[in-house]
Amino acid sequence: MHIHCLGINHHTASVSLREKLAFNDDQIQSALARQGCGIGMSISTEMIILSTCNRVEIYVISSSTSSVELEIFLSDIHDIPREELAPHLYHHLDQDAIEHLLRVAAGLNSLVLGEPQILGQVTHALQLARGQNTVGPILSRLFQTAIHAGKRARTETLIGRNPSSVSSLAASVAEKTVIAIEKAQIVVLGAGEMAELAVEALRKRGAMKILVVNRTLDRALALAERWGAETSTFEQLATALTRADILIASTGAPHTIIHVPQVEKTLKDRAERPLVMIDIAVPRDIDADVGDLPGVNLFNMDGLNTQLEDSLAKRSAEVPHVESILFEEKAHYNDYLASLDMLPLIANLREQAESIRQLELSKTLRRLPDLEDRDRKRIEALTQALVKKLVDAPIRRLRSEASNEQAPQYATVARALFDIPETPRSS
Repeated sequence: MHIHCLGINHHTASVSLREKLAFNDDQIQSALARQGCGIGMSISTEMIILSTCNRVEIYVISSSTSSVELEIFLSDIHDIPREELAPHLYHHLDQDAIEHLLRVAAGLNSLVLGEPQILGQVTHALQLARGQNTVGPILSRLFQTAIHAGKRARTETLIGRNPSSVSSLAASVAEKTVIAIEKAQIVVLGAGEMAELAVEALRKRGAMKILVVNRTLDRALALAERWGAETSTFEQLATALTRADILIASTGAPHTIIHVPQVEKTLKDRAERPLVMIDIAVPRDIDADVGDLPGVNLFNMDGLNTQLEDSLAKRSAEVPHVESILFEEKAHYNDYLASLDMLPLIANLREQAESIRQLELSKTLRRLPDLEDRDRKRIEALTQALVKKLVDAPIRRLRSEASNEQAPQYATVARALFDIPETPRSS
């Protein structure tokens, strides 16, 4: 079986294509639920979908080395011609797929080097797949290894010091576009994780006048209460924009919600005051044409790339240290993969030992019909302890040699010594 990763990210596709391919949680669950019949028999029941602002990646276990079925699956799910997707897709197989996920979890492949949000997103992707029962021993352990590697990278190196997530980057852009951020009127549109991170980053930079606008007022109130902000309903957005110096948009809407006509109307009431609009949502919240209006300075996810140079330089020095951690974690995972080949033999050895124990115990107890129940239990416990001690040493040796080049020879010798028949290999 082979480990596959098929995806797109900010290196291979524009925000306009990425937003077309983005999954929300419901869509991920639906895709996972249909995966068995949607991409052919060569795909196993293991699948995890990772979808963030800057990447969509599908991890699967397959008997094939081809990515064609996965490409068709992604194309069908989003109703986008495969020919349109293909030039922007990347496909990693086996060791490359393992290394890729480790780098993703460590923040080495993020838009902002070392950003911390990806670690939570990788964890969430694993949880969603577990909820749909589409993970098995290979992908579950791979994602757990990646999460552990990501945590090590952030605790053992400086890659995550003063992390610049997309949200904090938006706050940094906001700070640079006004004379005094503590006096600026800032509207945050949305109340999800990215919006909250933006509010947190703004507060750390000294912003005092933050208004959270959201369709669901309860979520806005909860966010505002945590960070000492004010709230307003979505219906009052036009009024809020009239007073705002900065808008940071980060909703989960499936389409743009701010268009040229409503912004034009707002600008008429602003007495020629400039308006900074920062769109960190995927799909985009703000129509790109809004940026052409006089008096509007619009930043979106693609434009934020140009703001990353300072934080990138400080984090780049930590990359070799992080890569050494990933090298260790990859080796541990490969040891685990190798041990999977030994599991059938180990299981056979235990089953055989237990079968012999039960047979001999039964013979002995039949010869002792007057034995009290308490003594029967003691004898059974004794036989269990003896068998466990006898098989523990060979089992430990088989596990320790699983990643050795001579592992097949060890397995052959063990089967011969213990008279265990060969287990047919699955394709």
